[in-house]
This record gives sequence, structure tokens and C-alpha cells, in this order.
Amino acid sequence: MLKGTYTEASCDGQIAELELIREDKRNAMSDGLLAEIEQFYATLPKEVRAVVLHGRGGHYCSGLDLAEHVSRSAEDGVHHSRNWHRVMDMIQFGGVVTVSAMTGAVIGGGLELATATHVRIAEPSVIFQLPEGRRGIFVGGGATVRVGRILGPDRMVEMMLTGRKYDADEGLRLGLAHYSVGDGEALPLARELAARIAANAPMSNYFMVNALSRIDDMSRADGLFTESLAAALVQTTPDAEEGLRAFLEKRSPQFR
Repeated sequence: MLKGTYTEASCDGQIAELELIREDKRNAMSDGLLAEIEQFYATLPKEVRAVVLHGRGGHYCSGLDLAEHVSRSAEDGVHHSRNWHRVMDMIQFGGVVTVSAMTGAVIGGGLELATATHVRIAEPSVIFQLPEGRRGIFVGGGATVRVGRILGPDRMVEMMLTGRKYDADEGLRLGLAHYSVGDGEALPLARELAARIAANAPMSNYFMVNALSRIDDMSRADGLFTESLAAALVQTTPDAEEGLRAFLEKRSPQFR
């Protein structure tokens, strides 16, 4: 167990957990918290294939800590936003699958963090919101791309203009969550799904989290060509041979 100022991390074989522990701030995002998240992902052991991400104290992440919001020049503002983008890209495209167990506030930067993860589980207490428009600021941690791709620009515009809140079931319907579960059920399910995902062939997982969202950005022809390249590369791995052999032998595959 590794405890920082804002996070607590643990690792058990192929599964790691990262818990946000700014309970007094509803796990609001600060530069210090973002730095600890970056450090966690940058130093994951090679054997880790899945991460469970959750928040302590009943909240996932309540967004940017406005108490630490400072006046920045346009130049500094761009660099600050781009640093968020870089860390969120580490989560989404680093090759390790992240499962979010969400409770309470999933607001602003917390929603940007959640949508950088690959599997999202929501308990009944969850509130999805982008309140930046009501604060006189604008999203800067990737919401225009990640949340916008899920909701569509029209719905995101309304969400930001009005400060609208969505609950767990609405989030499930819209795609902000993949699972809506009962109280106390998100973390156990996240651990179960992380174990299932970690048992997949590692190269298959890598291409699923790296290729699919990029293909969505491409033209139809470019996407199909990229799919062919991905399929050709993955099928040359020993795990692909093992998966086919296991299917023919009617047994569970034993991947590396």
C-alpha cells in the first residue's frame, strides 16, 4: 500500500487500485492530485493489466478545486489545460485498462477523469454534471472531446448552459456509465470486471483501448485499413494461437 497526500495505491499481481483520498474536498482535483495520478500511471509495474479507480468518502471526484483556481495568463492557461490532456491520455491510451467505481460527485474535472477510463460503474448516489458554464469558466481537461463524443455536442451544450445534473440511470442511458448498480456494489463489481479484463490477452486489450477510439476519429476507409493492420498484428501473437487452440479444444485459454 502506497499512500500519498491525495491518493492511496495498492497492487496485487495484475490488478492495481488507486483511491482518491481528498475526502474533505469531495476528492476535488488539484494540481497535486493530478500529479499523483500521473505518478501512479507512470510507475505501474509491468505485470499490471487493469486498474480500479475510485474515491473515498462517498464521492468519485467533484471536479476542479475552485479554491485553488488562480488567475492565469492565456499562455499559462493553455499549458495547464494541455497538462490535463496529457495525463488523461496516459489513462486512456497507456495500454492498462481502468475501471471506475463511481459514487457521489462525478462533476466537471471528475467527469473528464471518468470518461478517460474504459469501464464506468455508477451507484445511485452518482451525479454527473458539467457546471463550468455556471462558474464563468470553460472545460479544459478534455470534456469537449471525451464527454462530447459520448453525449453529442447538442446535448453537451445544453448540459453546460443549464448546469443540468444526470443521475446514475440517466448516465447509463446516455453512455456516461456502462453499469448502474445498487449502493455499495460499484467497487466489488469493478474488482470483478478488472480481474476478468486482466485475464484477456494483453495485446488484444492494448489494441482495444488504443485503436477503437482513434478509428472513430478516422474516415471510413482509413478506419477499415487501420482495423486490418490491428487484426494482422494481434493475430501474430502467441496468445492468438492459444486462444484459437483453446476454442478448438473446448477449454479456457491460458494467456501470458
